[in-house]
Amino acid sequence: MENVGFLLEGFMVALSPQNIGAAMIGAALGIIVGAMPGIGSLAGVALLLPLTFKFNPTTAIIMLGAIYYSNMYGGSYSAILLNIPGDSPAVMTTLDGYPMAKKGRAGQALLTANFSSFIGGLIGMCILVFIGPALARIGLKFGPAEMAALLLVAMTSITWLVGENPTKGVIVTLVGILLASIGMDSVLGTPRYDFGSIHLLGGIPFTPLVIGAVGFSQVIKLMSERDKQQKVEGKIRLRDSWFVKGEGRRLLFPALRSGILGTFVGVLPGAGATTGSFMGYAIQKKCFKNKEKLGEGAIEGVAACEAANNAAAAGAFAPLLALGIPGSGTGAVLLGGLMMWGLNPGPMLFETNPDFAWGLIASLFLANMITLGIALLIIPWLMKILSVPVKIMIPAISVICVVGAYSTSNSMFGVIVMFLAGVLGYLLEKNNYPIAPLLLSMVLAKTLEVNTRRAFIISKGSPMIFFEKPISAVLMVIFFLIICTPIVKAIIKKVKNSKNNSMAQGQ
Repeated sequence: MENVGFLLEGFMVALSPQNIGAAMIGAALGIIVGAMPGIGSLAGVALLLPLTFKFNPTTAIIMLGAIYYSNMYGGSYSAILLNIPGDSPAVMTTLDGYPMAKKGRAGQALLTANFSSFIGGLIGMCILVFIGPALARIGLKFGPAEMAALLLVAMTSITWLVGENPTKGVIVTLVGILLASIGMDSVLGTPRYDFGSIHLLGGIPFTPLVIGAVGFSQVIKLMSERDKQQKVEGKIRLRDSWFVKGEGRRLLFPALRSGILGTFVGVLPGAGATTGSFMGYAIQKKCFKNKEKLGEGAIEGVAACEAANNAAAAGAFAPLLALGIPGSGTGAVLLGGLMMWGLNPGPMLFETNPDFAWGLIASLFLANMITLGIALLIIPWLMKILSVPVKIMIPAISVICVVGAYSTSNSMFGVIVMFLAGVLGYLLEKNNYPIAPLLLSMVLAKTLEVNTRRAFIISKGSPMIFFEKPISAVLMVIFFLIICTPIVKAIIKKVKNSKNNSMAQGQ
């Protein structure tokens, strides 16, 4: 209960007119930046950091925290309406959000994303208040072996959780791992698969790849299917976008489950909102019943990934504030801002600067409510995108893709990657190969490689390091179960078929 008292004091700090204004500005800017493909939370917070220099430290970090948090809301808008993720955590939102929009249910998809983001963020913040420092210490127990085991589970899950054909999922996942290996060796610092090109030394830029594979591929598809465009006619109102009977309840439990899961994932170093989003979606698809098939426009799919990525964004503040350890690139920018204002995050921050620490946590609750209100109000304007004629939509989306790809790389190389990824994405989709495993394996592969190699360096090449500690041992057992389950199922099915054939012949 002591933490509740500190939180109430934090609200007294956060609810000052200056700090409320900062949170509102940060929430609005975060939504805008999040909805713009190619910017993302890292670039958004870094670009907007100079705006806070004239503020006092508490007001400045409240504004940056609101920008970072509300960015998770904005990323879903372009993912649902244009099939272009605003940021990498929104990749999973495209799987069900865009199909819902194509079915004329964009309003319900946006509402699902907004309410699930609110629920997931609220859960993450509540957990942060009560067990934030303890959770951060648990996160420290995840060394290279534990992180490698966790990512192995995630990587093997990708192949048959996304897409209906496991073989195609494996192929696309391996292509993603291959693409992720291009560039400088993350441990030795030597170039590999650069083919003599200076542009490939830094690897294939992820954001242009996402924009191309998911967004520009839709431009090619629109050009080939111009006569099938779905238009929204008449005046668009918020109440016309509301849930029909029972749909609100369908998002509640996936959002609650993913909110808890996403918070714990957000605490882990290097995991981030993207991993949280994927794991929330994967568990929803694998372990729970859904009224509609995931991947074809299910509310549960949108709810699971959106709640998880917002909860992970809130959870990332636990190691940042309690231990001074950023869990992501955006966290590192926030840490730099704290140090710039003379604050040293760590165990003593809550003792030496309680007004700042608890004011920031209280402001996250405030930003969550403000962002939800702004998000609900702009839904009618967002949905007007769907009524734009295809002859205008094609060049508009093309410009967004080109600008987004160029802004992340500051060179035409990013644009070239985007175009090539667009062609690849179109061909994969046309031949019923899922694109999500490629993107997710690219996100996770580098972290998996670094942690695996560090684990082997620590153990001097012995694989037993993965079984020495309880966390990694349990995760490795889950990994082997995931691999063996489809093989065992196939063998059982083959035996049953052979028995049925022999019985039929005997009769």
